[in-house]
Order: sequence, then structure tokens, then C-alpha cells
Amino acid sequence: MSITIDYSAGCIIKKLNIKGKNVLSSKGIYTGIQTKTETFNSAGRLSNIKITENPKRVTISGITYGNSALSINETWDFKLTGDKVIWSIEREYNNDAVLVDMAFPKWNFLNLAVWKGGIIDNGGMVWCKYLKQKDDTYGVHTGGVTFWNANSGNALRIKAKPSPGNFIASKYSHSKDNEFTSTQLVTDTLLQQRYNLSRFVAEQANVFAPFKVKKGKIKTEYELQYVDYFTEYSRGKLPGIDVEAVRELMNTTGRYGVVDNNIIGANGWLTNWKCLHEAFFAQIGMALGDENYTKNMSSTLDQERDQAMLADGRVLSRWHNVPGDEIPGTYNPKTGYYEAMWGYTIDSQTGYIINASEQFDLNGDVKWLRAHQVACEKALDWLIKHDTNHNGIFEMMNNNIAEKKASDWLDIVWASYENSFVNAQMYEALNLWANCEKVLGNRQKESYYTEVAVRLKTAFNKSVDKGGFWLPAKKQYVYWRDNDGSVHGDNLVTPVNFAAIAFGICDDPERISQILDQVEQRAKSENLFHWPLCFDSFKREEVSDGNWPFPKYENGDIFPSWGYLGIRAYANYDKTIAIKYINNLLRQYKKDGLSSQRYSRITQTGLGDDILAGICTSITALYRDIYGIRPKWDRMGIEPNMTADLNGTQFNYKLRNTVYQLRLSVNDYFMSSTSFSVKCKNSFGASKNGNKLTFYPENKESMTLEVDAASQHRIDLAVSNWDTTAFSWSVSSPDFYQFTIKGLQPGCYLHIGINNQFKNVKVKTDGSITIKKLCNTLTKFVVRKAV
Repeated sequence: MSITIDYSAGCIIKKLNIKGKNVLSSKGIYTGIQTKTETFNSAGRLSNIKITENPKRVTISGITYGNSALSINETWDFKLTGDKVIWSIEREYNNDAVLVDMAFPKWNFLNLAVWKGGIIDNGGMVWCKYLKQKDDTYGVHTGGVTFWNANSGNALRIKAKPSPGNFIASKYSHSKDNEFTSTQLVTDTLLQQRYNLSRFVAEQANVFAPFKVKKGKIKTEYELQYVDYFTEYSRGKLPGIDVEAVRELMNTTGRYGVVDNNIIGANGWLTNWKCLHEAFFAQIGMALGDENYTKNMSSTLDQERDQAMLADGRVLSRWHNVPGDEIPGTYNPKTGYYEAMWGYTIDSQTGYIINASEQFDLNGDVKWLRAHQVACEKALDWLIKHDTNHNGIFEMMNNNIAEKKASDWLDIVWASYENSFVNAQMYEALNLWANCEKVLGNRQKESYYTEVAVRLKTAFNKSVDKGGFWLPAKKQYVYWRDNDGSVHGDNLVTPVNFAAIAFGICDDPERISQILDQVEQRAKSENLFHWPLCFDSFKREEVSDGNWPFPKYENGDIFPSWGYLGIRAYANYDKTIAIKYINNLLRQYKKDGLSSQRYSRITQTGLGDDILAGICTSITALYRDIYGIRPKWDRMGIEPNMTADLNGTQFNYKLRNTVYQLRLSVNDYFMSSTSFSVKCKNSFGASKNGNKLTFYPENKESMTLEVDAASQHRIDLAVSNWDTTAFSWSVSSPDFYQFTIKGLQPGCYLHIGINNQFKNVKVKTDGSITIKKLCNTLTKFVVRKAV
């Protein structure tokens, strides 16, 4: 990367060469301001520019523009630090003023093909192809971005560092001259939106409202760096999987749901929409492994707790930039949160809980979790109270199809009263949150939510004639029951049946086989690349006019947003089927970028004005349910479901500032960091704090092996067996060790062998044993019940 600064007639960065090729238009990069009546910038003719050169440093001062009412004086400082150029801009205003726009600076790239897009430092992205019309503009409240070209692998990273107390925002546009532009704005107050709450505006150059600047100085710094995109965003070696498609899908559609800071969701930034009744945004963060997305997701849930939850615990279901989609009286123009016009979508309760619980496993922040404890309990308790007949199944706010209202994500299907889809999600939410209560030390609440979940599971799995959702005649779970007892949705609704299996409320092997075999047979018979929302039609009176005739829209079209439920359901039943649909989705991405709301059941082509970030969830499930990436708040965990075709999978995964190298094959799993490695044939979790490595068999807390070393050297552990009767492991890193197994039966005797030298040891009353050993070479340990 090199830059050329032209100060012969004004001051601009004339060229920004990436591997010898200039990526800028003739306008280059400049700074400037726009008032209501006039525009001034550094590209205009200037006088009194002064250049100061030092080794690896150039300072340009005297960059003055404006008029007598408002004059701007700037100093640009460029410093070489390794392979980075540090560009500092100090600006001084001679008066207070109101500005319509500013360039601090503005980057004018040659055209919209220079970069595929930019990965923004809040975890989101701008995709150039979405800026279709001139002046289409997307604005966000952050300044850093990595622009990339997916063909060449060239990327430009811009890290933005405003001075303390200042705010930075950015807008990305399709200029009138068909350039792709990126503009930063630096102010001492947070910028507001110009048009309602819109982050994207069509055919408008300004997305932010006019703002004040104060007399005095303001400063920001940009760190510019060439990045090898293929290396920096490598997904590793993924046999049997199109690794390039995975990388591009996750960096585009997977990030598209980030609307702005504090707003992660979907549909996404192009339509300025977010649905809170979707439970997979933390899971997307798990697959991305991007600390910026994780940080933003935590603050998103903070904002939803503070702005989208009513006093009684009801979680509003949507965010939008403008009113018009809401139940009258529910839209808040200051926050954008409201209830959907189609009805009270109750899965916003479960969506908040599931996302918060899974987000905790990513951020590992107990203080953050505790700050959500009251809100999560209120959200759960709100739905628990909706069991007026005390049968263990939770009721919706609509009673029957005659009301023509929705109760969940399938928002123009009149699912009512006792909704199996929401109740399956409730089962997952209860169990996840019970575990969070355990971490927070509230064993009473943990027990309570667990008991509620058990009762729900029992009621859910009863046959329909006994008040449950199982329909023996069709070997499927029905969708809902009206308050008059009538049963609806026996048309093999895939999210309903997948959710029952994926969330574990259905764990009957026979039922699982009956459902999944039936779904696969039906999908194969139509040669569908992904699953439809249902296989047969709803009844006419069960859906809105926009859902008719079958298979139109949610009456039968393909919605890949619920792909993660299908992958999770099949992963423990028939992994080859799960992987088939993952690969189908990747092939579709190569065709059209998955830039659709849904796909036609008949033509299998993209449909809908909207784009759903959730379309990526089959790929997030590849990481969660096939590669088994299962971070926990206190450790890294893997629970793979590998097939022989995937053997030799290798990739790095970053969690809480630690990079883990993973190597996965069938019954052969390896995890390594800079301070330890663990090899095992079963699922496990591991963490290292100080000199102690903790191994979690099956990635559970019920039993642990703690390896305390005398030094801070690396620990290399290989676990060859860990079952109910015997444990065996070895260490190959020399050190003096203390091995402690916890979770054993107190008082029993165990036969312990060290390099085939055995002795009997009695388990302590706390259920632990301790072994101390100086290990100079490979040392093997065996623990089994004494005869």
C-alpha cells in the first residue's frame, strides 16, 4: 500500500495504490464541510501550505478553507509504523456553526467494483451491490472498516480513533459519478438520523441530521493498512465444504443483519428492520468469531432490555425506522420498537432469552449476565403466567383463527392460543436460562425453571386428543390449538417439527425418525434445495390473503432462515442429510448471494423485497452442530458431529482474545492455544488460567480433570478414554504436575496407574482425588474402579 499526497492546488490524497494499482477516483481523498448554503473542502485552491518532513513522517499544515463566517484550519500528519500509515487530522473551527455534512475525510473510490464491500468495526458490513442507485447511502455510528476484494484478496483496513469525548460516524454511498464513497464525520455529540430512524436512505446523499460544531479544535486518527483478505479472513481447511463460499456468505449475508451499533437483527440495514422474535443472532456471532460483532450483540441486548421491554416483562417484537407496520399506538418514534401489526408475536419473549443466554457463552461476562437477570426472569415469567388452564402449555394473546392475528415469526399464519412452535422455543429458553441462574448462584430459580421445562415437555408430547401436540395419525407435531379445542397445522410445518427435535423437547427416537424420514422423503420428491415452511397447504381460513394460493409465501415457500433448526435436528440423526443441505445452501450463495427474503417453492428462485440475514443460519449450524463449536462462559468447548468426508478439517477460532487451533476428524478432536493443547476422541471443553488447565469431559461441568503445573510452561494433554468406568490420559510436556479429578463418588476406591504402576486410592468426601507426579517424558495415567 502506498499513498500520494497532492498539495499543488489544494490538498488531497491523489492516489492510494494497492499492489501498484490506484483504487481512487480522480477526486481522491479530502476533508471538508457543508453548510446549508455552501460547501468547502481541502481540494480547493489553498495557499500557505507548509510541509515538514522527518524520517518516516510528513506533516502538512496550513490547510485552510471556508469563509469569513466559518473558517477551518487543518493539519494532516502522516507517520509510518511498520506496515501501517497513521494519518492524524487536527481541525480547528473559528466559530460555532451548524453543518449539513462534513468530510473528516471522504474517500472517493474509483467505482462500486473496486471493493465487494466493507466489514465494519461494529461487526456489520456494507455490500456495494446494495447501493444500486445514485446517492443510495448507508450510515452507521462507527468509523472503522475493512474494504475487501474477493477476487484479488486485496483489502484496505481503516481503523478510526477519535479523540476522547468525540463521536465518529460513517456513511457509504453510490455517488452521482458512479463512485463508491466512504465518509467519516467526527463530532462532540452523537449524530442523529435525518429521516426518521433510517440508517439506509435511497437516493439521498445525507443520512444524518444537521449538527452543531463548536469553535475550537477537534482531532481524529486513522490507521491505514493493507490486509491480505484471504489470510486475514481465512476459514481454514474445510474438506467437503466450499470454504470460499462459507467465508463470503458469513462476511456478507451473515453480517447484513447489523443495522447499526446496538441494533443487530434482521431483516437488515437495507430496509431498516429488525425482528426481536428471532433467536439466532448470538449463534451468528458464534460462527463469525468476530469480537466486534460479539461486543455489539451484547450492547444490542442491553438496548432491548432498556427500550424494548415493557414494565410487565413483555418484549416488543420489532424495530423499524418508520411507523406503519405496528399495532396502532405501540410504535415509539424515539426508539423504533413496537408490536407487529399482524399480532403479538410471542416468540420475542423466547428470542430475547435464547439470545441473551447464548451471548453470555460468547462474552463470558458474569457482570453483564447479572445486569440481564431481572429482565430475563421478567420475560420468562410473563409467558409462564400465560397458562390460564394450568396444563403446562403456554398460551398466546390471540385465541382462535377468527381473530386473524399471528402469534409468532410466521406472521401471516393465524397460529393461536396454544402454539407448539413458541412452546418448543420456550422449552429451550427455560433450560438455557436455568443454567444461567446456576452460574449466578440462584439454585432456587434454576430448579424452578427446570421444573417448568419438565412440565412443559410432558404436556407438549401428549397426543392431540389428550391436550398435547403429537398427531399419531400423521406422525408429526401439529402447529397450534385454538381455545375451542380445534387443532390446526397438521400439514407438516417444518419449523414446528424441527424446533421440537432441535431444542430437545422431543427426544423420542421413534418420533424423531418418523418426522425426519418423512421430511426428507418429501423434500427429495420435489428436489428442493432447502426446506419449505410446510409441505402441504394450510386451510384457507388459517392464513391471510397474501398467503394464498398454496404454496405462496408462508403457506409453503422456502425460508432458509430456519435452516439452523433443520441442521440441528438432522445432525444427531443423519449427519449426511444435514451436510447435504449445508452444501445446497452454499451452492445457492454462489448463484445469487442469498439476497432474498425467501425462495419460490415452485421455481426455487429468490423472492421478496426484503433480505433476511437469517438465511445464513444453516452455515452457522455447520459450526455449532457439525464442527461442534460450543463456547461456554468459562471455557472453549467442542462437540463435533463429523463424517469421514469432513476428516482433516482445520481452522482457527477466536474466543475472548484467545485463538484456538482446531483439528477435527471422526472421533479425533484436537484443540490448541499458545499455552495448552488437548487431544480427545470425545467432545470436551478446556480452559487454562495461570498454571492450571481444566478439562471438561463432554464439555459438561459434572466432572473435571484439573492439571496444575509447577511452572507456566505449555501443557499438552491427550485424553484417550473417559467414560463411567475408566479414565486415561497422558501428558507429553515436561513439568511437575498435580492432577485432580472432581465429580467422583465419595468414599469409593479407585485403581490408579502411572506408566503401568498401580495403587488403590480412596475418593475424598468432596468427590475428588489428587495425583502428583514429576513428568520428564511422556507419562500415561489410568484411573478405574478398584476390583
